[in-house]
Order: sequence, then structure tokens, then C-alpha cells
Amino acid sequence: MDGNVNIINWFEVSVADINRAKKFYETVFNIQMAGPMDMMGMAMVFFPSVPGNGKVSGALAQGPMHQPSSAGVKVYFNGNPDLADALSRVEAAGGRIDMPKTKIGGDNGFMAFFTDTEGNSIGLHSQN
Repeated sequence: MDGNVNIINWFEVSVADINRAKKFYETVFNIQMAGPMDMMGMAMVFFPSVPGNGKVSGALAQGPMHQPSSAGVKVYFNGNPDLADALSRVEAAGGRIDMPKTKIGGDNGFMAFFTDTEGNSIGLHSQN
């Protein structure tokens, strides 16, 4: 594999209620998401992205292959410049903070975990 490409190129956060999850993520990250749209029998809502810039993007997905779980793969969303901003909106949006902003060590920044309205455990990372 070319060392200049992202190892992750797409992610899907499994949800039970696509509209509830869309509202949660739009509130926490102060963004607008596209959808829901029907994609091959799944309802999907897309995180904002810039096509062709090489950055990872993804979607919320509701369908037979998507079951929310706190035990699944851990996704860390970009919380820069300071993850405390997004984390401060989690509980008001209906989620739960599981790990407050925590220094990772060295120059690796900070991390936190929250549970979204669908029961998924999501990480946040920022340098400050």
C-alpha cells in the first residue's frame, strides 16, 4: 500500500433511528448533514466532506447490516481545535459522556468517549 493514502477511507456509524441520529450529530458537531437517502436498501445520512481531497468521510447507516453497538470498532472523530467544544453538547443532544477530555501523553493531544443516541461508543480526538 502507498504510504501517502489513508488506511481508513470510509466509515459508517450504525443507527436504529436515522432521523434521531442525524439530529444528534448535527447538534454535537454544529454541522449540516445530507440525507436521509436510500442507498441499496439502507437509509444513509452523510457527514460533510470535500470530494477528492483525500480526507476520510462517512455516514450514518440504518439497515439490516447495521446494528448499533458499544462493543464494535472504535471510531475517533476530529474534535479540533478543542474536543471540549463538541463534548459540551453531547448530553444536551441526548448522548452520554463516558470519558471526559483526557490527555493522551506526549504530544498526542487529548481524547474523550461518548455514547450517542443509538448506543454507539464514539471517540473524539483533538490536539488541544
